[in-house]
Amino acid sequence: MEYWIYITGGLAVLTNFIAYRAGTINKYRVIAALALAFLSLHFFLQEALAGAIGIGIGAIRNLVAVRYTNRLVLVVFVAATLGFCLWEWLYLHNPVSLFIAYASALIFTVGAIVLTHVQAIRRWFIVAELLGLLYAFIVGSGLGMLFNLSNLTSIVTKMRSEQQSKTE
Repeated sequence: MEYWIYITGGLAVLTNFIAYRAGTINKYRVIAALALAFLSLHFFLQEALAGAIGIGIGAIRNLVAVRYTNRLVLVVFVAATLGFCLWEWLYLHNPVSLFIAYASALIFTVGAIVLTHVQAIRRWFIVAELLGLLYAFIVGSGLGMLFNLSNLTSIVTKMRSEQQSKTE
C-alpha cells in the first residue's frame, strides 16, 4: 500500500511538469487537473485530509474552468473549500495545519477564476505554492514538496525571463 503513495506522488510531479508545457490555457487546465487528482490521492493515502480535499477541489475547479469562469463558479468553489475546512476543523478536530492547505486552495481558486493579469496571478500563486510547500513539509510529503518546488521554479523562471526580455 505504501508504494501507492510514491506512485501517485510521482505521477503528480510528472503530469504537472507536462501541464506547464501545454500550448493553451484549457489544455493546461485539463492536464493540471489530472496532476492535481494524482496529488490529491497522494495526500489521501498519507491521511493528510486537508491536502487531499483542497487539491481535489482544485482538480474539479480546473475542469469546470475549461468552460465556466464566472462569479457563480467562484462562489461555489470558495463555499465548498470553506465548508470542508470548517467540517475538518469543527467536526473532525483535525490539526491547525489544515488552514495552511485550505488557504493555498482558496488562493488558487480565486486566482484561477477571477484574476486576469498574468503577473498578479503569478505573484499570488507564489504565495499559494509556498503555503502548499509548508503543508507538504508538515505532513511529511517529499513528493508534495517536490511538486510545489517544481511549480515555484517554473513561476520564478518565467517571471525572470519576462523581466529580462523587458530590459533588453
